[in-house]
Amino acid sequence: MISLTDSQKIGMGLTGFGVFFLFFGMMLFFDKALLAIGNILFVSGLSFVIGLERTFRFFFQRHKVKATSFFLGGVLVVLIGWPIVGVVLEIYGFFLLFRGFFPVAVGFMRRVPVLGSLLSLPGISAVSITSSNQPQTECPFK
Repeated sequence: MISLTDSQKIGMGLTGFGVFFLFFGMMLFFDKALLAIGNILFVSGLSFVIGLERTFRFFFQRHKVKATSFFLGGVLVVLIGWPIVGVVLEIYGFFLLFRGFFPVAVGFMRRVPVLGSLLSLPGISAVSITSSNQPQTECPFK
């Protein structure tokens, strides 16, 4: 079992609450306050989980400038008061930031008993996530 420090446990809680507030804010027709709270909790929870230095190294790498600007710009736009535009920018930036992690996640899900059988169905198995021309980066969650 993985042992977590107290700050990592706090970070997991903050990240979980951030995801909850983001989801709940979208379900309530893009409520500005809930989305802003969710963004702040998510980013602060991520920095608690992996540490401040690794968070800055992850977000501010040279080849991730575009992704970071879209993600943090979306957070800023939500805080300013345009929630729909901000969430669209955040989602695009999130996919750009974590696109190297998606094949790892799909590979893990294929080994889970029920999900693996669902992902091996003919229509679904034809759709695969590949990142052949994208630079491989270190996973920040190690």
